[in-house]
Amino acid sequence: MSEALAILQKYWKHDEFRSPQNEIINSVLEEKDTFGLMPTGGGKSICFQIPALMKEGICLVISPLVALMKDQVQRLQQLNIKAIALTGGIQSDEMITLLDNCEFGNYKFLYLSPERLQSDWVLERIKNLPINLIAIDEAHCVSQWGHDFRPAYLKIANLKTHFPKVPFLALTASATNRVLDDVILQLGLEKPAIFKKSFARKNIAYMVFEVEDKLYRMEQILKKNPQPSIIYVRNRKSCSETASQLQSLGFKATYYHGGLSVKEKEKNMSLWMNEEAQIMVATNAFGMGIDKSNVKTVIHIHLPESIESYYQEAGRAGRNEEKAFAVLLTSPSDKAQAQSQFINVLPDKKILTQIYIKLCTYFQIAYGEGINEQFSFNLNHFCQKYNFPTLKTFNAIQFLDRQGILSLTQEYSEKITMQFMIPSKEVIRYMSLNPNEEPVLLSILRTYPGIYESQTAINLSLVAKKSNCEEPLILSILEKLKGLAIIDYHKKNNDATIIFNEVREDERTINRVSKYLETQNNQKVAQFESVLHYINEKKVCKSKLILDYFGEKTETDCGICSYCISKKTKITDTSSISDKIIGLLKIQDLNSREIQKLSKNTEDDVIFALQNLLENNKIAVKPNNKYTLKL
Repeated sequence: MSEALAILQKYWKHDEFRSPQNEIINSVLEEKDTFGLMPTGGGKSICFQIPALMKEGICLVISPLVALMKDQVQRLQQLNIKAIALTGGIQSDEMITLLDNCEFGNYKFLYLSPERLQSDWVLERIKNLPINLIAIDEAHCVSQWGHDFRPAYLKIANLKTHFPKVPFLALTASATNRVLDDVILQLGLEKPAIFKKSFARKNIAYMVFEVEDKLYRMEQILKKNPQPSIIYVRNRKSCSETASQLQSLGFKATYYHGGLSVKEKEKNMSLWMNEEAQIMVATNAFGMGIDKSNVKTVIHIHLPESIESYYQEAGRAGRNEEKAFAVLLTSPSDKAQAQSQFINVLPDKKILTQIYIKLCTYFQIAYGEGINEQFSFNLNHFCQKYNFPTLKTFNAIQFLDRQGILSLTQEYSEKITMQFMIPSKEVIRYMSLNPNEEPVLLSILRTYPGIYESQTAINLSLVAKKSNCEEPLILSILEKLKGLAIIDYHKKNNDATIIFNEVREDERTINRVSKYLETQNNQKVAQFESVLHYINEKKVCKSKLILDYFGEKTETDCGICSYCISKKTKITDTSSISDKIIGLLKIQDLNSREIQKLSKNTEDDVIFALQNLLENNKIAVKPNNKYTLKL
């Protein structure tokens, strides 16, 4: 392993491997099919990058996550390692060039989505490449029992017939035993070496607190632990609102979600990474490729949709192996709210068909056409136009994405279109009078020759690169030209991009994938029930509950979770506190903070007494989260 360690030190500046990285690398170098189950933060990419660099040829990496592919390719290129990603939106002629580069340009890594393997000509080109390893990232996607099943992953097994001597390396951060067995079967792995890293994170204290005032409890936690923190929320609106609330309390907080522009994301990320902001409030769009070891606290203020996603997000705390906290704050209304967010918005076959057909109509795609066409997409505008419920529509489009029918890229974008309104000789005359603007105008004219005839979409970053000018300067020049009536110029903001991967066939398209819809919906209901079990089970160690979910048994309690701490804490006489609470509620309805203040007892004692009174049916919780006596 001395060569592997030397590569690790050269490129990644680490002096030793984490278990089981070295075992997986050895297995791959011995040409064995291998399965690596490594919880989030375990360094999965090292497991295929290092053996690929040690062998002649190119490593084929199959991943469903466009953002992660781009991130890894960028990182490898920064290390002067030649890597390419075939993501959505790349035209056929550009793909041919990229694949030529792979074949003749001494590239080491080719990243592509499983959907690309469904193109016969792409597969033919890959068969001619000197593949030395096939790495399947997010391998749980191959199993219908996984939390993100994608039928396109089932096609990966076909590569075995073309590369019978090339080892397969399947990697995932979260898989139950049932999923693991199914992945091995579906990928056709031959007597695979299986390496599982324990899901136990002994330094993370899993905490579940029932509270009425989540902001107040957040304030307490964040003041007690002033190190870098992440607060996960369910939607974009909550992102900015929660960040603003924390700022008003004196915290340095920023936020991150899919609706921010690339520049805003980079700016806010930089504030948090450089610790100019203590707190990052984020949706689940935040996390991939985040490598910050000293996150002390991860707080969820809304219920997660599955234990898998919760474990991954909570696992961003404490990667420096120091004690850290994963806190889940719940309130009595959370279950109903989450039910409406996760379960009631699952699409059935009927609405899935309607949404697909209306999408095609929206983009004016004729029956039998549309393959590889790309469109900017605003979800809210689409839903308003056809009177569709927003969340159910989003879930339907996401399902179509996972089935490979279309690709949904949830990136905020600014679409710019323009057309010259004056003859070319007048444009040349204008450039001679305004030499500072000439590089920008020349770049546009050379890149988009049809811009005199019609409205043309322009790529701002490409023009900036070719003209060697900053994007804000280009925008100001375009605004000026619009004011002078030299150009007709439009800017339009979009939440996403949609690429159609297949021709439009309406019911035929949906009938082919609808069998997976019911399975997925049932799976999501079961996952949500597991989350409810996690928060409602008050007599079992929280770490034990998570390990048990992933099929890992342990007899030992963690000693640091909310359950274990409650066992250690000596509760004062609950009967006297209960009597005090009943006396207060005879006067008026109160929330837990008001009860604590008036009773002068600790918060834990009050919560414990309230739970007993609720269980004994002596009090009830009103919709405004105030407690009232039962008549």
